[in-house]
Amino acid sequence: MLALLERYVPIDTDDSETHKRLTEFAQHTGDCLSRNHPPGHITASAWIVDHQRTSALLVHHRKLDRWLQPGGHIEDDTSVLAAARREVEEETGLQTVTVYSDEIFDLDIHPIPARKNEPAHLHYDVRFLFIADPAQSLQLSEESHDLRWFTNAEIRATGEGRSIDRMIEKALQTPDD
Repeated sequence: MLALLERYVPIDTDDSETHKRLTEFAQHTGDCLSRNHPPGHITASAWIVDHQRTSALLVHHRKLDRWLQPGGHIEDDTSVLAAARREVEEETGLQTVTVYSDEIFDLDIHPIPARKNEPAHLHYDVRFLFIADPAQSLQLSEESHDLRWFTNAEIRATGEGRSIDRMIEKALQTPDD
């Protein structure tokens, strides 16, 4: 995990600050991948785009009631990337998806509100870029209300903020696969 973080290149001041905080968390938290670590834990997610980078696949998260990229907790996965890939399969049903790179695509730290048996905590999200054909069939998981492909303009209109906008910008800057 730390080697991946060391190779990550932030694109701006906010991204640099997130990178610094996430790296420090990973360095000083022995169980940083465990969801049982109360202050927070590392999660994995996938920014899934079409080959032209003009649209992305989002899920309408049932518990958070927001349109977000697929992602979640590290379970028995062999790596953070493996967790992101598993979440893609579980939350979208995509049969053919390509990892653009084994390197981290983006980082984010966001609060998760308290729920029944779980206190409020932070998700230190490690994100990877995936490429898929929007013509593939999708399968809705029980974790979501809906899932669908959005154009970049539609995504920006959801108002999810700088974290999502930054992934759009980064994806548009990646060379063709």
